[in-house]
Amino acid sequence: MKFIAFIFSFLVWSVSAQDTTNIIATDTVITNADVDPDSLTYQRFLDVVENSLFEYYNETWGKEKAYQIIDSLGYDSDEKPQFSDSIYVSRLNHLNESTIIEIEINDDLLKTVKYFAKNRRRFTAVCIGRSKLFFPMYEKHLDQYEIPLELKYLSVIESGLRPTVKSRVGATGLWQFMYRTGRMFGLDNDSYVDERMDPVKATDAACRYLKYLQGLYGDWSIALAAYNAGPGNVNKAIRRSGGQMNYWKLRPFLPKETQMYVPNFIAMMYMMTYYSDHNIIPKEAQIYLHEVDTVCLNSSVRISHLDSMLGMTADEFEYLNPVYKTDVIPKTDIRQCITLPIAKIDSFLVIEDSLYKHDAYLDKTGQSFVALEKKKTHIVKENETIAQIAQKYDVTVNDIRGWNGLKTNKIYPGQRLTIRLKERKYFASTSTSSGSSSSSRTNSSSSKTPPKTHDDGKYKYYTLKSGESLWTVSQKFGIPFATIQSLNKDIDPKRMQPGDKIKIKQL
Repeated sequence: MKFIAFIFSFLVWSVSAQDTTNIIATDTVITNADVDPDSLTYQRFLDVVENSLFEYYNETWGKEKAYQIIDSLGYDSDEKPQFSDSIYVSRLNHLNESTIIEIEINDDLLKTVKYFAKNRRRFTAVCIGRSKLFFPMYEKHLDQYEIPLELKYLSVIESGLRPTVKSRVGATGLWQFMYRTGRMFGLDNDSYVDERMDPVKATDAACRYLKYLQGLYGDWSIALAAYNAGPGNVNKAIRRSGGQMNYWKLRPFLPKETQMYVPNFIAMMYMMTYYSDHNIIPKEAQIYLHEVDTVCLNSSVRISHLDSMLGMTADEFEYLNPVYKTDVIPKTDIRQCITLPIAKIDSFLVIEDSLYKHDAYLDKTGQSFVALEKKKTHIVKENETIAQIAQKYDVTVNDIRGWNGLKTNKIYPGQRLTIRLKERKYFASTSTSSGSSSSSRTNSSSSKTPPKTHDDGKYKYYTLKSGESLWTVSQKFGIPFATIQSLNKDIDPKRMQPGDKIKIKQL
């Protein structure tokens, strides 16, 4: 029992102390005059809605057209059926009868449902299209863990069904895991992969987390509140309420943002169920789950080579495999498995060996590269808009807002904005078999004092100095960057600091 109590205390502390603070920081109540004050929604959810719609238009018509359309979202000329409150109540009562999650019909819930039925119709249409790839997989996992199938709609309000979406504080993926919570539930994050963006692994982790939360409180609605605010905040609300264990009675004691979390969830459950009654036409799915399958790799592969060798662009590959951070799919002890359209599986199997050999050839001839992230500071010019800046650097408005902690699209002349750009860094392989190359490197290094290292009998280590990174260490020792990354998979490059021990060689 002591061990169980320790685990419970650790989980509650980890989620509430670390992740909850960050999550709540982004879920501020909307006071912007441009937003319907009766909507009773919060900023983070609206960010998800707007970002999802923008990405859909970007995928369909391109970025320039997307910016033109985004301004008129929710106000198209199609007919919008009007219903009396009694109709909404009747439908919500029907949902209540078919779900284990208690639905209390009140003014807040009705206003939220009406808001999305009137002003954010396209969000529902886009998510229904995207759901064709994810919902069948969600339902399989939810059923496996004996979780109500309607919890698949939770991912809609968390991410808009976009596996690569990242909040301003770093919550990532379809289920918006923070770094620590993701690691706690087995989602790896290293130089090559971020498993919070792996649809299958993140869904499995979300199911385990939701099951754990339901086990704590015995109520799915309270479990949803804890998923948003963290068990620590929910436990405080329970104490302040005098021990209430019913979500709707507990709701006034929860953080304001979390008070609208379950109503938002119910509103999306309503919209995804009754969309046809509201004359909402689903957007066509980019691809369906039954149209894809997985293959497991025997070696590392460069994603960029799939374009010329398989006829599949990097964007098409990323849509199905968002987990990879760079152009390289690493070779790991447990083989990496990738998702491809079924129509391309046979073609891949035909060129698979050639693909591995091609990568090995490029490494041998020194044509290696790694994808790096580069920071740039942009100074806002007179009359320049955030949309124009996003278009200039080929990023999204929500990217810029996230990188700079902006709550609105308003910027001012002279303002300094951080822009993160991805670039490929090409470098010569140092593992060539050329004698002259080896000789020149030896002569060059002999004229300098070699960097100090130490070992523990298993690995040789280098102590990181101020301003150094894995990349600079690879250059200092003449070791391929990919090798340094592979040796230090347990190190998060963004959290490195002077004094860290970097593995440079296995003994």
